Amino acid sequence: MPPDVTAELSLLYGAYALMMKPFKSYEDMTAEDYTAIGLKCGLEVHQQLLTTRKLFCRCPAGRYGSDYDAEILRHMRPTLSELGEYDGTALMEKKTRKNIHYRLHRDTVCTYDIDDTPPFFPDPYAIDIALELSLQLGLGIVSEIHIARKQYLDGSIPAGFQRTAIIGVTGSIPYLDRRIGITQLSIEEDSCREVSDIGHDRIYLTDRLGMPLIEVVTDPDMRTPQELAEVCQVIRWLCRSTGKVRTGYGAARQDVNVSVEGGTRIEIKGVPQITRIPLLVYNEAMRQCALLHIRDTLKQRGITKDTLNCTTHDVTRAVYRTPYGPIRTAVDLGHRVKCVTLHGFAELLNYTTQEHTIFAKEFSDRVRVIACLTELPNMVHSDTASEQLSVRDWKGIRKRTQAGDNDALILVWGDEADTTTACQEIIIRATEATIGVPNDTRQAHKDGTTGFERVLPGAERMYPDTDLPPITIDADRLEGIRSQLSTPPWDRQDRYRTLNVPKESIAPLSASPRANLFETLIDELKIDPVFAAVVLMQRFKCFSRDGLHPEQLTDQQIQSVFAALAQNKLTRRGVVRAFRWHLLATRHNQDGAIDIADVAADLAEKLYSQDELNFMITQTLEQSRTIEFPDSGAHHRFVIGIVMREVGSVVESATVLRLIEDAMRSHQPQDNQEEVA
Repeated sequence: MPPDVTAELSLLYGAYALMMKPFKSYEDMTAEDYTAIGLKCGLEVHQQLLTTRKLFCRCPAGRYGSDYDAEILRHMRPTLSELGEYDGTALMEKKTRKNIHYRLHRDTVCTYDIDDTPPFFPDPYAIDIALELSLQLGLGIVSEIHIARKQYLDGSIPAGFQRTAIIGVTGSIPYLDRRIGITQLSIEEDSCREVSDIGHDRIYLTDRLGMPLIEVVTDPDMRTPQELAEVCQVIRWLCRSTGKVRTGYGAARQDVNVSVEGGTRIEIKGVPQITRIPLLVYNEAMRQCALLHIRDTLKQRGITKDTLNCTTHDVTRAVYRTPYGPIRTAVDLGHRVKCVTLHGFAELLNYTTQEHTIFAKEFSDRVRVIACLTELPNMVHSDTASEQLSVRDWKGIRKRTQAGDNDALILVWGDEADTTTACQEIIIRATEATIGVPNDTRQAHKDGTTGFERVLPGAERMYPDTDLPPITIDADRLEGIRSQLSTPPWDRQDRYRTLNVPKESIAPLSASPRANLFETLIDELKIDPVFAAVVLMQRFKCFSRDGLHPEQLTDQQIQSVFAALAQNKLTRRGVVRAFRWHLLATRHNQDGAIDIADVAADLAEKLYSQDELNFMITQTLEQSRTIEFPDSGAHHRFVIGIVMREVGSVVESATVLRLIEDAMRSHQPQDNQEEVA
């Protein structure tokens, strides 16, 4: 293990000394701990908009499928920015020499998507949704929308760039006892869906390409992983409250920006679920602290960027007879085995950087992504002792490379070009280790750790689009949108708490398209807020689990059933039964001709007088005499179930219970006399 430098770190970077080995576990970290390491977090929330067409063409949006009618192959190359500079990410992608395969379906793609024709004017409805959300976020709206191009050479967009535009800037949202700054809201086109990325071949489906989405960027105002997740949920609820965004897995994705004191901003790309954010942030903070520790350990050993010494050797002959499977297979295929000697790096490659992750993975990720040696394991290193190669093999390699005991060795294998790239990237990553935390965009893994995806893009990748003119935001158009803004979900939630709406329904209801209907039910029809919320949120959710489709019900249909409740034509049970019967009837009658008003009327058609209820209860009691019950409670429940099944839609349960209890008491003496006889 590296020498203990905690005392030095406490003087230089007391902030991250708190997370030095042994690391605090995720569960043990507190808000004070994150403050001590100087954690800063920000969000970039991407949300697909619910439009019928794509943003810059007339192709339909929201149609997904794995079938395709054609496939095209492209190779990406970087271009100069307006200032004559190349973006670092673009140069990195050039090294990969990827073959990009696009699978096209005639129903979801056109010549614009593959950059063979100019764009149409952006979908005005998508612009209106972006303006609405900008106003809800308190952003200052730009006077003109200027379309820009954002370079993407990973192949996710066939044109090599994404069209994007800023709609609003500088706003805020409430969170606890403070406000979170919103930097900007942009509208842009979505990218392709990745099918696979193996070796030098990357395959995409283009059905998602070009769909409109917004990007909400926050200030780095969050100080703990939990705060970040909660703020992300606030933004998500706001988007959903409009009823104009897509839902489901992948419809909303967020990029998470993380840094600690002494580190740098790292972007964790494309986190699909909010619940995964806290652990990802913890591991990234842990990783940055570990990398700062490694940097200072190297400095203590006299290794800096200027004094770093790395050498590369072909060691194929030295490992020609090794029994280690991956290298043995590579040699049999005629591939090369190369070794990079990192002078002075001994024992550092095994240093823990994230949960279940060591420093060596930083090198393995670079080799996988940039050199395209994607079959794992793609490297071995000397700090693993004899876990892969034997002690004899390592001695032979050290002798051939003239490496000392304080040096670390990394072996890679593959064809000549890929191993050359791999060795170059290992040296680049070792150089970055002497500086601290490199500027990365990282992948979010399911276990809560992150992996290298690409170099963090810079401003050089942005430049104006010359195909579309600026779009003026008309004052009347903006005022029309402003006049129809709904109540923000955070204000709705405050009111729902005063109405005693069940806690689990408050947030979903505040962001539901049914929120305005809920207000109508409780304000105009005087429906109990708790019952209305339970039906709209919980009962409808149960219907969905049963394979029914409550989203097909219109607000007018729902209101008509609740109106029957308000007029005492239906009970609460009758309301739920009316919805279920209507949905069942609609499912079996595909032409959709079933009217929910008719269903509710059928349930309420027969109103029972008290005499009729007493007669029904008496008959049920007589019939139950032939049944043996374990106790009187079971007998009571049986009678209630039989009667309520018949009358529960139009008679309140409290009334039925009272009449049954009276009837059972009046029959009790007769029962006792029969037992005595």
